[in-house]
Amino acid sequence: MTIEFEIPKPIAQQQYVLKTVADNMMRPHSRYFDENEHEIPWDYITFMHQAMKASGAGSLAPKSDKKADPNKPKRPPIGYQMLAHMLEIISWGDAGMYLVTPGGGLGAAAVQSAGNDEQKKKFLARFMGDKPTFAAMCMTEAGAGSDTSTIRSTAVLDEETNEWVLNGEKIFVTAGDKSLTEYEQSGKGFVVVWATIDPEAGRAGMRSFVVEAGTPGIKVEKMEHKLGIRSSDTVTIVMQDCRVPFENILGKPTVEKTTKGFKGAMATFDATRPLVAAIGVGVARSAVEFVKEKLAEEGIEIRYGIARNRLTAIERDVIDMEIMLRSSWLMILKAVWMADNKKHNALESSMSKVKAGDIGTKITQKAVEMMGPLGYSREFLLEKWFRDAKITDIYEGTGQINRLVVARNLLGYRGSQLR
Repeated sequence: MTIEFEIPKPIAQQQYVLKTVADNMMRPHSRYFDENEHEIPWDYITFMHQAMKASGAGSLAPKSDKKADPNKPKRPPIGYQMLAHMLEIISWGDAGMYLVTPGGGLGAAAVQSAGNDEQKKKFLARFMGDKPTFAAMCMTEAGAGSDTSTIRSTAVLDEETNEWVLNGEKIFVTAGDKSLTEYEQSGKGFVVVWATIDPEAGRAGMRSFVVEAGTPGIKVEKMEHKLGIRSSDTVTIVMQDCRVPFENILGKPTVEKTTKGFKGAMATFDATRPLVAAIGVGVARSAVEFVKEKLAEEGIEIRYGIARNRLTAIERDVIDMEIMLRSSWLMILKAVWMADNKKHNALESSMSKVKAGDIGTKITQKAVEMMGPLGYSREFLLEKWFRDAKITDIYEGTGQINRLVVARNLLGYRGSQLR
């Protein structure tokens, strides 16, 4: 199988619609929602839910059991590729508002990666319901950041009621408030909580549990105030004797000698890290385009195709920014193509995340530097993109931890051998 670089027609059609949304529903409101942190842009959310529901775009819900026509050529899978293009465009519009786009997010991706058919039908189908619905992943703890094997939240099976009893605290949960708070405007969301069913078993005891909004014993304790992506909520969640049905566990309910349960959960990130990388590329592209637009207004055009030593310093800077942008995007395309074709992509996934986190920060910082007071001014969005870009290098595995993943895969080391 080969990677096709021509954009499939369904993705091209989606791009046209999303560019219109980014231009008209995101960019004009970016500054307002940046300055009014945690205010929810319901107009944008409702519109996107209806649009996604009508088109089926971005849905991870199982398709119908209708048999395909054997005489009709089978179209290559493009689900994750479509999501990557979608995220790049709407993050170009506004990365913070993207994070309040209704849909499954990491929570749904975890169900898709580790859930059984019944769980997928039950939890994923609700994202295409009448109301916008949210889901989140609860992983990070005060003592367990990038090293998720040190998670201390527990899940104990109550054999009398056949329920899991969850206890612990999770921090920095993206979209946790929208996923757990039962708003009138939204459907019934959920969070996927990582916990151990056997603290002595290490990674082998790690499991994920679906906890639905309205479940007693789980609550949002605090909402963070952040440097960037300020229209997205990031919260602390506390579980105190939180009971969930036995069937809400993702994976086997017994401890095995292998770390299969942990690896199954980590497969979620192999699929989603390139998507986070696409967010970083979208923000970085905003900065590059802004710089070129302002230079053009001053009569400065970039002269492509001539010797580098004949270019001005500004021209070299812009070309270097574009090289970083395009190389990062190509790495993302490879990683999502592999995800669509069910190829092991842990290496490519982490590489794309490292690259995007790096270039997003470098490009937006360089853009602010090149524009001087204009870049630092709040009159324009460039300083906001600078603040928004850094999160790509932090969440869903920091740049440092992803570099470790890359090194382990390239050198053939286990986690215990290279830390």
